[in-house]
Amino acid sequence: MLLGLITLLQDPLLTPKADTVAQGISVAAAPQQQIHLIDMLMKGGVLMIPLGILSVVAVFVFVERCLTIAKAGRLEDNFMPMIRDQITTGNIQGARSLAKNTQGPIARMIDKGIQRLGKPIDSIEKSMENVGKLEIYRMEKNLVILSIIAGIAPMFGFLGTIAGMIQTFFNISITSDITLGTIAGGIYVKMITSATGLIIGIVAFIGYSFLNAQIDKVVNKMEGAAAEFTDILQEPTR
Repeated sequence: MLLGLITLLQDPLLTPKADTVAQGISVAAAPQQQIHLIDMLMKGGVLMIPLGILSVVAVFVFVERCLTIAKAGRLEDNFMPMIRDQITTGNIQGARSLAKNTQGPIARMIDKGIQRLGKPIDSIEKSMENVGKLEIYRMEKNLVILSIIAGIAPMFGFLGTIAGMIQTFFNISITSDITLGTIAGGIYVKMITSATGLIIGIVAFIGYSFLNAQIDKVVNKMEGAAAEFTDILQEPTR
């Protein structure tokens, strides 16, 4: 009799309730939702297409200009000493040949100065300055594209977000479904365009600023070479 009573008391305590078991199964069965980058970008809508095009153009322009400017800044360390030796010894033709056979804006600027030998210093400096301006213009070519992308990419992103918000509230007005899940789902999807536009704009602006800094370095080299060439012309010949 006593054993039967103990058994009756233990059964309710040891046996889990059906609701508890069901809740545990539901919690264990509910998978954790994850969002992947590609899926997130695909949900951004039609405006992700122009944003993708802008990103590709920005990368192409940056790489192309970076290689061009780096090439323009290369110059052999012995170039100006060799020009000095040729001019001070009176071998103008040798200096001209050296400048013409050397690639880069500095060599082209020096070559223009050699062509003007015999004229006043002011005229030589002016001709070299004009060549320098043309070379700077060539290095700055297409940089404006990066500046434009840095400005309009965030605008495209905001436009996509605003369009998505309009669509979300329009759907709410039709279905009268104002649950938090509906509103938050529509908003987070449409804000993807804003995030993408801002990232593209920031990267394009950084690339634009970096390339301008590299151009400034080349310009400083050109100015230094022009000043050194002027000093060479004022030295006595051997």
